[in-house]
Amino acid sequence: MTVLRIAAAILIAALATTPASAAERLEGTPRMKERAYSPAVITEGGRIVWLAGMGGSRAADGSTIKTFGEQARQAFREIDATLKRVGGTLANVVTMTVFIRHQSDGDEFVKVRAETFKSGFPASALITASDFARPEILVEIQAVAVIGERN
Repeated sequence: MTVLRIAAAILIAALATTPASAAERLEGTPRMKERAYSPAVITEGGRIVWLAGMGGSRAADGSTIKTFGEQARQAFREIDATLKRVGGTLANVVTMTVFIRHQSDGDEFVKVRAETFKSGFPASALITASDFARPEILVEIQAVAVIGERN
């Protein structure tokens, strides 16, 4: 048991002294840049933040947002606000899984994602889903962020 405690202490000390580094986004093809995503994001160190799926069907005043584009923008605002609570921003997002109700909204989502991430795109998956927790939801975004020293 003592050996395990010593090993755990060494591991904790090593992790505590290892500096966190920024995420490195692998350069994508021109088509990937056009669609505003990276084929891969490499991270080392830093704090990993796993975000719950966030839909943007409600505005700050509680009213229902009915258009796809505004729901996507609101979802990104909510993700950004959550990340700010833990010392990060949208720039720290390394990957996201996006669920949309209608396949026809895919191009609109790409447009909103490009508005949100001007460069340094996260890796991303875009999936069509027919049912969400609430019927008014048109898009839900689940993301992972890495917050490091230089990130």
